[in-house]
Amino acid sequence: MSSYVERRSNPTAWAAFWVALLGLILMPIPLFIGLILGGGLSLVAAVLVVIALLKGLARSGKGIAPVVFAAIFVLLTWGGISIGGGTIW
Repeated sequence: MSSYVERRSNPTAWAAFWVALLGLILMPIPLFIGLILGGGLSLVAAVLVVIALLKGLARSGKGIAPVVFAAIFVLLTWGGISIGGGTIW
């Protein structure tokens, strides 16, 4: 009997998910605060998304779902910033 238990989660994917969600939530704050906070967090989340996606694909696709949601949150944040989110009063 083996005591080894395979982990099914991808911690990097969950980190990307929460950082991207926080960036999306902070992005609408006006006076460039949302642009700096939300935009900065979304850039960090984008890097984490790439790392988590590569890790998930190396593990036969385990832990991909949070990566997909994180990527969507990053794209929504960038879309919001491109139409003036975080800068307009």
